[in-house]
Amino acid sequence: MTLDLDYVRAQFPAFQEASLAGQAMFENAGGSYACAPVIERLGRFYRARKVQPYAPYAAATAGGAEMDEARARLAAMMGVATHEVSFGPSTTQNTYVLAQAVRRWLKPGEAIVVTNQDHEANSGPWRRLAEDGVEVREWQIDPATGHLDPARLEALLADGKVRLVVFPHCSNVVAEVNPVAEIAGIAHKAGARVCVDGVSYAPHGLPDVAALGADVYLFSAYKVYGPHQGIMVIREPFGRELPNQGHYFNGDTLYKRFTPAGPDHAQVAACAGIVDYFDALHARHFGPEPDARKRGVAVHALLRGHEEQICQPLLDYLAVRNDLRLIGPREAARRAPTVAVALDRAAEPVSEALAHEGINCWAGDFYAVRPLQAMGIDLEKGVLRLSMVHYTGAEDVTRLIAALDKVL
Repeated sequence: MTLDLDYVRAQFPAFQEASLAGQAMFENAGGSYACAPVIERLGRFYRARKVQPYAPYAAATAGGAEMDEARARLAAMMGVATHEVSFGPSTTQNTYVLAQAVRRWLKPGEAIVVTNQDHEANSGPWRRLAEDGVEVREWQIDPATGHLDPARLEALLADGKVRLVVFPHCSNVVAEVNPVAEIAGIAHKAGARVCVDGVSYAPHGLPDVAALGADVYLFSAYKVYGPHQGIMVIREPFGRELPNQGHYFNGDTLYKRFTPAGPDHAQVAACAGIVDYFDALHARHFGPEPDARKRGVAVHALLRGHEEQICQPLLDYLAVRNDLRLIGPREAARRAPTVAVALDRAAEPVSEALAHEGINCWAGDFYAVRPLQAMGIDLEKGVLRLSMVHYTGAEDVTRLIAALDKVL
């Protein structure tokens, strides 16, 4: 199935915005454009529902119902139970709160595994557990390729002391898609739970969390065409094992156990617009399907297929240049379309020069200091990151390549 790009772009007001005309967006890994259903729901909530939700009057009842709708529909599309989905102000905050729960859950002598492939938000909070005597073991990437080898994990789990394995679905600079289900199987066999950072993967299609086998899956709505919220799936068996981090009287409600701060009512409600959009994509390309999980799987495949097509020409172009280092796999099918390159010069002035050519991207370390250091990248120069999603078109990539030829 070929993605109808004209239809897709019609669902994003940014593509009709005069101030953005003529610009090609390649900074999508930092945050995507919001789709129309999300913007419409957010505006409606502020206009007509901006009261304390769930009270027994019409505006409050409608607001609470929309918040519940967002949780239920996202859960159904990801193949999990409604109460296994919780919202927080950001994925960084959700991860921090989760780490505090794990801090109390672990017993003396037990260990966790982290990687040096992660963005710092999914590394730092876990590494700080060492301050309380938790053994933190590092699952290290290949310094040449950034690859995270599952075979190396098995040795870290061999003594049976590891209770939790934390890793990314894909890195925000390496971008190789890690085999989550395989890794989860290895960890579970060794008696460990699995926490997956999906921030860099979820924009390319909501994951079927049930199929992946993760005990926790975290991602950011604002990178999946939605508002600035962190979304966390925590499967009930693990969620009930961990100590409550919310108000004591909410401890029996799974989706409240790890949200000590009150939710942003409007943004939670607006997250239903993400599912509105994915459902509209499904209806446009595939027709009716009553099962939300099946709709999610089909749309995921649709988006990935398009992204692989548009990403491969860029990878081929970069792979033959001798003035840069392409980070991660050269095959689009093995990676997310987030493409980082280390140049023979500082990357920030290059991103600025590209902006003058109508190419919007950025440079730096992207909080991925550990993987960049592990691969020997000069942090002073940083990397140039060119990130695409499904609303990126082949003509955008052609423009990017021409601009890189001119600027480099």
